[in-house]
This record gives sequence, structure tokens and C-alpha cells, in this order.
Amino acid sequence: MDATLTPPRPAAAPLPPAESHADALLDALRTAVTTPGEHRLYRSGKLAGLFGPRAGATADAALAALAEGYLETARTEEKGKWLVEWVRVTPKGVEFVHGHDSPQAVLRELRQVLGQTRAGVPVWMADARHTLDAVTARFDRHSAAMLERLDQLTERVDAALRRVDLDAARRPDPTAGLVPWAGDALAYLDRRTRAGAGGACPLGELFHALTLQTELTMTAYHAGLVRLHEARALHLSPTSGLPTDVPTDAEYALVHGPDLFAFARR
Repeated sequence: MDATLTPPRPAAAPLPPAESHADALLDALRTAVTTPGEHRLYRSGKLAGLFGPRAGATADAALAALAEGYLETARTEEKGKWLVEWVRVTPKGVEFVHGHDSPQAVLRELRQVLGQTRAGVPVWMADARHTLDAVTARFDRHSAAMLERLDQLTERVDAALRRVDLDAARRPDPTAGLVPWAGDALAYLDRRTRAGAGGACPLGELFHALTLQTELTMTAYHAGLVRLHEARALHLSPTSGLPTDVPTDAEYALVHGPDLFAFARR
């Protein structure tokens, strides 16, 4: 038979405080009210019962339900020294469930929960504000430290650039002794590259740029280009390096050894 076996219940078992079994008691009585008929008092394995195994708070709640008259014994089945108790809910049990599950009771419980939650909100807000203030302060400290480091790096870079400029100003131009107009020629090639001109500079273009600043003959121009080329201050080439060479005037072409140069680049 699918019944829960329990030992005989002591006749004078003391009732525990109501708070220790209130939830289990209410759940069991609610099940008994909503499902009319007889029910096993205790659950056994997969067999349902109003209360869990006879141990702890559930056993105390079952004893309280019988002692207070919320449940009554419908029948018992004896299995050796064990008794299987079948119970049904009493009108007093129905009133108990109604009193605890009525809208008024639910609303009173909800109001109590809302009051407790409302009381805890200021504490939560204070904790959240304290946490937010701590995060903001930490962010400000890290931001200030980062900006200070960037300022220090900027000062170091500026100082390094000033030293480079000063060293460059003090350093003699190695090409000045080779060709008087070497600095002007190299500066023009640099400006041309920075302006985005593609390929090498035609020798005719470079010659006209130099004659705007100094008097220069073609013979001196070609001789100076050869010196700069040999000193590797600039590079002479027969082509511009572009797919289509820039047209040049033959009179500016430079013959050096077996090569005919028409372009110059840094």
C-alpha cells in the first residue's frame, strides 16, 4: 500500500513556538483546503503528503496542526509498529487558511514588507552615494595623474626638440665647402617633397629655383651636382621614378661618365 509509515505519536508532545513551523503549517493546510478529501499526513518517498518527513520543523508543524484542531485523523493503517495516518482539514483549519490568505492579511503583510523596504532605501542610497563618490574621486586622481604625466612628457619633447634645433644650428653644413649653393638646392628638394610633388625633381626645375637666389652658370651647376652626388648629399638619376617621366629640356641634362642624368632627389 502506498502509505507513509510512521511510529506512534507521543501523547504529550510539547508544541514548538508558532514561528518555527508557521510556513510549513500554512502550506499544508492550504493544500488540504484546495484539494478536498483525505491526505497522508507525512510524505514518503514519491508518495505525496501534507508534510515532509517526520523530522524537524515539518514534524513539529504536523503535531501542531493536529493538536490545534486544524486537521483531524480520518483513519490509520497499522504496519507492524508503524502507523500510517490519513487526515482531513477541519472547519477550524479552513478558517486558519482564510485568516492568513485573505486579501486583508496579504495586504497587511505587503504593507509590512513595503515599510521595511522603505526604511532600508535611505541606507541603500547612502551606500550607493558613498560608492559613487569613491569611484569619482579615484577617477579624478587617475585623470590628474595621467594629465600630469602627459604634461611632463610634452615638456621633455619640447626640450629635446630645442636641443636638436640648437645642435643643428651649431653643426656646420658638410656640403657648404663642396658647393656654395648646396644648402639652397637641398632645401628646395625638401620643400618640394613636403609639398607632395611626386618623383624626383627635373634638373631644369632645380636650376631655375636656384637662379632665383644666386647667379649660376650651367657649367658650375653641373659641376656642383656631380660633387653633391658623389658626396651622397643628393642622388642623380636618369628617370624620375614615375611611370611616365616628367618632360625635361635636354640642355639641363648632365653627362657623367657613361650616364646621362636628368633628375635629382634627396
